[in-house]
Amino acid sequence: MLPDKHRTIDFFAEDALPAPRVTPAEAELIAAEHLDMTARGQALGSQQDANFLLHADDRTPAAILKIANSAFGTTEIEAQDAAADLIASARPELRIATVLRRADGSPRRATVDTENGPAVARLLRYLPGGTLSGPRHLSPATVAAMGTIAGKVSTTLRDFRHPGLERVLQWDLQYADRVVARLAGHIEEPDRRNAVEAATTEAWARVQELAAALPLQAVHLDLTDDNLIRCPDTFPPMPDGVIDFGDVTKSWAVAELAVPLSSMLHHDGIEPHHLLPAVRAFHAVRPLSPEEAEALWPLVILRAAVLVASGRQQAAVDEDNTYAEAALDREWRIFEQATCLPMPVMSRLVRDATGMADSPARTTQAAAPVRSLLRDLAAAGITLLDLSTDADSLDRGTWLEAGAEDRLAASALRDGAVAVATRYARARLTRTPALSAVSAATVPTGIDVWLGREAVAQAPDAGKVLAAVPGRVELTYGEQVLTLSFPRTVHPAVTTGATVQAGEDVARVPSGTALHISLSAAGSPAVPRLVRPEHATGWLALTADPSPLLGLPVDSDVTAERDLLDRRDAVFATVQEHYYASPPRIERGWRHHLLSTDGRSYLDIVNNVTPLGHAHPRVEQASSRQLRRLNTNSRFHYASVVEFTERLATLLPDPLDTVFLVNSGSEAVDLGLRLAIGASGQHDVVALREAYHGWTYASDAVSTSLQDNPNALATRPSWVHTVDSPNYYRGRHRGTDATRYAPEAIAVIDELADSGRPAGAFISETFYGNAGGVALPDGYLAEVYAAVRRHGGLAVADEVQVGYGRLGHWFWGFEQQQVVPDIVCVAKAMGNGHPLGAVITSRAVADRYRDQGYFFASTGGSPVSSIVGLTVLDTLRDEDLQGNAVRVGSHLKRRLEALADRYGIIGAVHGSGLYLGLELVRDHSTLEPATEETAELCDRMLDLGVVVQPTGDHLNILKIKPPLCIDTAAADFFADMLDLALTQLGHGRTW
Repeated sequence: MLPDKHRTIDFFAEDALPAPRVTPAEAELIAAEHLDMTARGQALGSQQDANFLLHADDRTPAAILKIANSAFGTTEIEAQDAAADLIASARPELRIATVLRRADGSPRRATVDTENGPAVARLLRYLPGGTLSGPRHLSPATVAAMGTIAGKVSTTLRDFRHPGLERVLQWDLQYADRVVARLAGHIEEPDRRNAVEAATTEAWARVQELAAALPLQAVHLDLTDDNLIRCPDTFPPMPDGVIDFGDVTKSWAVAELAVPLSSMLHHDGIEPHHLLPAVRAFHAVRPLSPEEAEALWPLVILRAAVLVASGRQQAAVDEDNTYAEAALDREWRIFEQATCLPMPVMSRLVRDATGMADSPARTTQAAAPVRSLLRDLAAAGITLLDLSTDADSLDRGTWLEAGAEDRLAASALRDGAVAVATRYARARLTRTPALSAVSAATVPTGIDVWLGREAVAQAPDAGKVLAAVPGRVELTYGEQVLTLSFPRTVHPAVTTGATVQAGEDVARVPSGTALHISLSAAGSPAVPRLVRPEHATGWLALTADPSPLLGLPVDSDVTAERDLLDRRDAVFATVQEHYYASPPRIERGWRHHLLSTDGRSYLDIVNNVTPLGHAHPRVEQASSRQLRRLNTNSRFHYASVVEFTERLATLLPDPLDTVFLVNSGSEAVDLGLRLAIGASGQHDVVALREAYHGWTYASDAVSTSLQDNPNALATRPSWVHTVDSPNYYRGRHRGTDATRYAPEAIAVIDELADSGRPAGAFISETFYGNAGGVALPDGYLAEVYAAVRRHGGLAVADEVQVGYGRLGHWFWGFEQQQVVPDIVCVAKAMGNGHPLGAVITSRAVADRYRDQGYFFASTGGSPVSSIVGLTVLDTLRDEDLQGNAVRVGSHLKRRLEALADRYGIIGAVHGSGLYLGLELVRDHSTLEPATEETAELCDRMLDLGVVVQPTGDHLNILKIKPPLCIDTAAADFFADMLDLALTQLGHGRTW
């Protein structure tokens, strides 16, 4: 019996929709007899249809055989194919699984008999690349791409009309309430069933309030991670293909976005706020109306509820459907994530993401009270307690101390404050854990007040008491609800249900009591005292600043810095790049932690500029003390510059006894080259390829890193000559063959001399920092130094990155090579963030500089710089930070090597001490660099609380050079987060 061509599905008229029972052998027969294709069939999963991948004789994919559920009529199938053809024609940048056609243009489609009855079978275009299915974490770029595709499909189908669209599908969110009501009984666990039903009721009620304003149109309605195909070989996975038009229907247009959003929620590490890039991307292509933006998250919840109920029902009626059974856990995960935040909070975040933050308007501040909330307590007597990253009181790690808030408040009270109050909506650093994979709840939705004397809380205006119990009072305040919380020993002076007038006693609060004051919109969900920064915009929209109730001004700085990055780009040369596309705003550091204004602590894995750790008290005290006394240039006579240069000279072997002080590594290298050229009288320089030495003319001239300058090798001045990077891992000579690098470099040096242009200098890092901490081959520098000296040149050692104890076993990198350079250039670590650099050489070389004129650096060797330099050396010694580099660095390297045994993407672990590099490759034989994967990993690590960045010519090496004070707990946290991120991003053993 043939299906009725014009019949369309009505889900509520069907008992169940089990997928057609078709074996691979039967599928092959259908393809051959009805669709003119001889192929081998491989079953694919589906909720309600039967799908097969057909392979040609050579095993290459030929097509997809789709056998529709027998409940679907021919008209519906025709609508699906027409919609696919339309999108393929209108959006050529998208790959679409269109129906294959015969030579005469007719679709390769036929009605066939199945165990479940007659069904429409057809051949569809196979799209290589694979879906986005599975637990793999979705990067922001992938999430945004999914939103973009949904927007493009929506705009293309806006005017599509077809009789096959008039169907009643269980996936159509217009019927979500009925679907859940019908299927919820299949959810066996009472708590889960009740949760699904309650969420459906709330979400449906909100959608119905908006439904009349939600436009209807043709929709794909299944643009999920299962049906979006990634462009082959893209990293991170980027979708460009669309399959499975089986749910095409006419429904709310905004549902086209709600469906893919819900499908993202089961992926590893994905939380609701991670979906906002998709919202922004969709909105950029197909703008949402205010009503659609408001309805979006309720529809996500409804989709999640339908998935849970439908999945349980499908697994029950179609017991052999492994696809449906396997989806149950992820469908529940989707529901949990969809409902983990109240709908009004997520709806506000959606409006904010689309630029509709003020539509509808939100409550922003309290109305002026008729009476002050705390009687006879003048605002002038209240001290504001700043707990943000900008608070001086949180210096020196105070933010990490338990009970810091109470102690700081008590100190202010002892200093004469009548009361102490915190700030509304400003992230509290005191609630920030040092190491955490997720952000902490740091943003306050109200204020806390500590009383220095007894006070009476009075009604600020006429209102009704909503609750009055020991420790808490709630009363109306205009359209808001005022909540006062205090210890349970405090009993209210009012009763629940009573009406109060302005000035009427509410509670008598004893001296020394801490109370919490909050204002929230009437009827809003319960608002936590502290919320996570990613969610703060949503929660704060439900609240108001209660400060005016105490006579205090509203904090106007809460959102004032949103445009700070735009302001930076407007005036700061963009070639001075910043880390990350959307960087956190870092305003404080402490030891090996960086702290954002959101109250997030990040483990700092990149800052070799601060070997002692951020904000070291000894450096701060020493520089501050000297600034109070004198800071001038080194032409004046003072002790600190003498003491500092003496200390530096003692750290180096003979004959390196003479010091020049400058401000940076670039200046140090530039000066080092000038010294070598001046002393030798030879103007040519030999440098290693793939190296970076600085940005001044001379230091840039010998910098050959392609990442820092893609045209580096082609734009070198004629006096610079390069030799191969002696990289034992990915260079031309690998492993034991790396011994060939030195003879080849010597040949270049000898050829220069034979041509009448002997090199005046050979410059290199002594431990290959730019390549990620790769040690030079044993004996390399000894052989090359000897060659350049044989022709009258000098050896210049760039110790800017690796010197000062970072390598652990050696204070200087050249010690690892058992050589003594003629000139040593150092910076970065010298000043612990203060601009300080040095060149150390012999007296004979230094004196030859006078042949070129005189040398002077305005602030190089200034009193402050000298004092800072001395303090850094003292602290490195006193805190045994070089020893710490050995201990913690060795431990961390072992942890990284263990990860390399588990993850095929890790090609090598380089380095020594706390200068390490983790090199990521796609293939262990070809060493194809995993550049894009490394960038994605760095972004994911930031989300997990770690700042780490790539290095190397291919940007495929994680540079691991944290402050030398890092401890084992932090090293373990880094390794643990790296382990987690690699797992979430799908990097298992692949070689």
